[in-house]
Amino acid sequence: MIGQTLGHYRILEKVGSGGMGVVYRAHDQHLERDVALKVLPSGTLTGEAARRHFHKEALALAKLNHPNIETVYEFGSQDGIDFLVMEYVPGKTLADKLTTGSLPEKEVVALGMQITAALGEAHHRGIVHRDLKPENIAISERGQAKVLDFGLAKLLHDDKDATTNTLTNTHAAAGTLPYMSPEQLRGEAVDARSDIYTIGAVLYEMATSQRAFGGDLPSQIIDGILHQPPVSPRALHRGISAELERIILKCLEKEPENRFQSAKELEVDLRRLVASPAASAVRPDAAPPSVSLWAFVKAAGILLVTAAIVFGILGRRIWSNAHTGVPRIQSLAVLPLVNISGDPSQDYFADGMTEELITEMGQIGMLRVTSRTSVMQYKGVKRALPQIARELNVDAVVEGSVERVGNRVRIRAQLIHASTDRHVWSRSYEREMQNVLAMQDEVAQAIAAEIRTNVTPRKQAPLTAARLVDPQAYEFYLKGRYFWNKRTEEGLRKGLEYFQGAVSKDPSDPRGHAGIADSYLMLAEYGAFPARDAVPKAKAAALKALELDDSLAEAHASLAALKEDYDWDWAGAEKEFKRALELNPSYATSHQWYAELLAELGRSKEAVEEITRARELDPLSLIVNTVVGKIFYESRQNDQAVQQLRKTLELDANFAEAHRLLAQTYLQLSKYEEAITELQTALALSRNDAQSEAFLGQAYGLSGRKSEAMGVLDRLKTRSAQGYVSPADLARVYTGLGMNDQAFRLLEEAYKRRLPLMVDLKADPSLDTLRSDPRFQNLLHRIGFPQ
Repeated sequence: MIGQTLGHYRILEKVGSGGMGVVYRAHDQHLERDVALKVLPSGTLTGEAARRHFHKEALALAKLNHPNIETVYEFGSQDGIDFLVMEYVPGKTLADKLTTGSLPEKEVVALGMQITAALGEAHHRGIVHRDLKPENIAISERGQAKVLDFGLAKLLHDDKDATTNTLTNTHAAAGTLPYMSPEQLRGEAVDARSDIYTIGAVLYEMATSQRAFGGDLPSQIIDGILHQPPVSPRALHRGISAELERIILKCLEKEPENRFQSAKELEVDLRRLVASPAASAVRPDAAPPSVSLWAFVKAAGILLVTAAIVFGILGRRIWSNAHTGVPRIQSLAVLPLVNISGDPSQDYFADGMTEELITEMGQIGMLRVTSRTSVMQYKGVKRALPQIARELNVDAVVEGSVERVGNRVRIRAQLIHASTDRHVWSRSYEREMQNVLAMQDEVAQAIAAEIRTNVTPRKQAPLTAARLVDPQAYEFYLKGRYFWNKRTEEGLRKGLEYFQGAVSKDPSDPRGHAGIADSYLMLAEYGAFPARDAVPKAKAAALKALELDDSLAEAHASLAALKEDYDWDWAGAEKEFKRALELNPSYATSHQWYAELLAELGRSKEAVEEITRARELDPLSLIVNTVVGKIFYESRQNDQAVQQLRKTLELDANFAEAHRLLAQTYLQLSKYEEAITELQTALALSRNDAQSEAFLGQAYGLSGRKSEAMGVLDRLKTRSAQGYVSPADLARVYTGLGMNDQAFRLLEEAYKRRLPLMVDLKADPSLDTLRSDPRFQNLLHRIGFPQ
């Protein structure tokens, strides 16, 4: 926007940005003065009613007239751009000043009095700041403090139909986590005493150069604010007076009634501290003792020599840093966003927003983004970020929090270089729910831009184009993903219901259709839904999703799996998998499914490459680690398969799929008793699923325990009469008994019904006893496997 004109303000330069908009220095062409022009985030004000309300509130802010408060001049709109015009304060912010360390006590108290006086004036007029922090306190060139963004946190949060709030009915909806009061975090009503708490947090940081409550994760900061006492300021900085420590700690009391009850009361105590003998004894402007001219010249000479040496060293370091740069960020993990709404039932929303952000980041070409399955294992876990990064094998992590209040969503995120624990980037965003996709895209774009600055140039795929969403439909979609990710039959069915609800609310939203496709596909794979019913519904939903948005990697991957498992369209499936991975190179599930396709086609080397990539993206995923073992098993590398599957069970000894596949591998090694033990474990863990029982029957048959194998066969036939059992599972038991004619009869039935087992026919070692039979080769030919 540099060089453009809004109203009669010509924009000169960008001076800052944050969750409440982008700030420019602009020139008032009527009054010939520079002003600060804040452009509000797109979509903040939806409709004229919202603009009228905002204008009314802006007028109230404009009435704040105090030397320590940034003056609001006017509010305007032009070409769909809403902006506030405010006093321009040249100089730095308090945050800039604190980068060099703590401040002298005299300066802490002097700035504290100015900030407190500003808040006192606002509180007198019924306005609570709600988002006071060092970044919102400007320090002019003459050392005068100016509090910025008064009332904007509250104002930008208000629903479009909101009315003017007073001190007593202003609720927590904004703020910056390290400076938020306990009542804000709990979602309770806030008043002037909440700002008092925040002043205490700012004073603490000025005096000690540390935040009152820190931590590697937002959850640690939240726990500190709500439950832990702050570390004594004097324990961090011995030069702090006992009285200043008392004032700071009183501000930081957990309960509002135990703090200063007004800004005026706090200001009085700060003034007493200035007048105390202890303060005057350490005044930094006291006259220095007299020295001789020769001593002065001698000291100056030493100082000059020392300075030359120091600047020489610093110069070399600066040159070196400029040429070596910040360590590259080639991989990152988005840790679970913390739900700070105060409502545990909103966990699904925080989890969903985490997954959406992972998806957005995954679309950045050449950047490896860890998948949801692995990062969600750190939800609620207190562990040092460098350790998490080592476990996930990433260069950086994104952590933050999400808060949903009414129809507004606020995300706070920060990018941290893991090995150095260095904060590279941090920002807050707040939008209406209908603009949530734009917000996710904006976060991803900002991180991508930061990474481009710090790493070698790389081609980046376009990020998802943002669209408006129906708030209730999007909520249904997030709940659907929450339950779908449980990967249980009950979770899949419940997820399907929510996806269907999302489509009912907004038929034009492709995500809901993609969710329906995923649900029917997995229900068929689990044998929880007959394929003849599930597959047509899954395919229709996937095609509808892609008709609405061809850039959805998940929908392409689901369509690929359908083409593979049920159409036996190998070329079409491979094309769709490649398209999915072109759109989202970090989509681990697509790498996994593509690896399985390649293994089925006998392209073992390519399969290993793909599943290795999937494991890099999702190192803690049980299913991905199991499929690594499966690909070794299907390529007849049985020792490697056993080793890998045992490693998988070290991650979770209760994962039935890994036990079952380990048993299949033991059968190939003729270790029948070990196989039977593993299958019995798999049966117990899977609540007697038909597939595990079929393999148990095959194992009994191969080990010579014919009667027990026939018992399994009888049980499966009984279950088949009562519900769904795949004929392919029955065929497997017959192979163990050596009854090949019956096995081929059932495989022929499975072929006619196009059941999923048929895609494994070429690669599955458990069917090797049939492989020499011409009927088997005829089946392979009819299925269309490449020769």
